[in-house]
Amino acid sequence: MEPKKSKKADLESKKSLFFQTGIVLALLAVFFAFDLKQYERPEFDLGTLDLDIIEEEDIPITRPEEPPPPPPPEASQELIIVDDDVDIDDEFIIDAEADLYEEIPEYEPVIVEEEEVEEDYVFTIVEDNPEFPGGQEAMQKFLRDNIRYPTMAREAGIQGTVFVTFVVERDGSISNVEVVRGIGGGCDQEAVRVVKTMPTWKPGKQRGQPVRVQFNLPVRFMLN
Repeated sequence: MEPKKSKKADLESKKSLFFQTGIVLALLAVFFAFDLKQYERPEFDLGTLDLDIIEEEDIPITRPEEPPPPPPPEASQELIIVDDDVDIDDEFIIDAEADLYEEIPEYEPVIVEEEEVEEDYVFTIVEDNPEFPGGQEAMQKFLRDNIRYPTMAREAGIQGTVFVTFVVERDGSISNVEVVRGIGGGCDQEAVRVVKTMPTWKPGKQRGQPVRVQFNLPVRFMLN
């Protein structure tokens, strides 16, 4: 014989009961959940807050007032009258270290002796340069009027500048005429000849004394 389950052990008959019980418990849980007291959080609106803004006051920096300087003393307007008969020494020397019994030596001015210039010394740079009578333009005119273009240089087509050096003496005369750089064709000799025929110059001076001065002169030869 097959064994049979008892009705108490059969749970199929109680399935509907368990289901209804679960629904009731779920509804109760939901009801209690809604029935609980809810605490509302206060909402704050920052825009509505009343804040008292305290403005900072500028505190001025105070300095102790200095007392005004005392007024200058009033100048005395008392006049002292001196007799005109009193003689006043023009030269009055005070020596702080001199005693009453010490003799003060008389003042002796220092005389600077001028250096004597050697007669044969030739200067290249002086305080007052020698000068042709009438100046630079007069000298150029003298050269144009007195230079004769050499025939050899003209035929050979030679032209250029001859540099001549000479010494202007103390009396203004010309000496030691030499050619420093020439161009040939007879132009060098012609430049020396014309320079030697120059009139007396105004002599150069050093410390107010006439001295011998070396002078350099360019003489140009140009073909027309």
